[in-house]
Amino acid sequence: MIHNPITQLEQLTLTSASKSFLRETAKWTKFLAIISFVLTSLLLVFAIFVSTTYNSVAKTQLGIPNEMGVIMIIPFLIIAIVYFFPMYYLLQFSNKIKRAFSTNDDAILASSFEALKSHYKYIGVFTIITLSLYALLFVASIMLGGFV
Repeated sequence: MIHNPITQLEQLTLTSASKSFLRETAKWTKFLAIISFVLTSLLLVFAIFVSTTYNSVAKTQLGIPNEMGVIMIIPFLIIAIVYFFPMYYLLQFSNKIKRAFSTNDDAILASSFEALKSHYKYIGVFTIITLSLYALLFVASIMLGGFV
């Protein structure tokens, strides 16, 4: 019988050690996802606190725009939204990998790895965007530094 390399890859099996590592990884990813959701919620609570504080200060101080509270809450909301999605994918991975092992379902196992792929893809794209912005700011600071 001739084995095609593609056929061999399709029949890849998880050893008991691999399953053990994945179970432990699922526990840690769930922990990290839950902690991240809690911290993101605290960030939103802090954003509301800052917004109301700036609104009350704006009413008593001259020169502070009344919209300052809304302006201050926008960056917090953007950070919370950006941070939510990778942690959501991580939680999906954790829940699905546990379900895949308990039911021995290959489709759920594949879906769990799809969630993990989405997590890392999101982190990778976000990293590329962040590095690009840093490079752009670096170039802009060099160019504008000559004008000051």
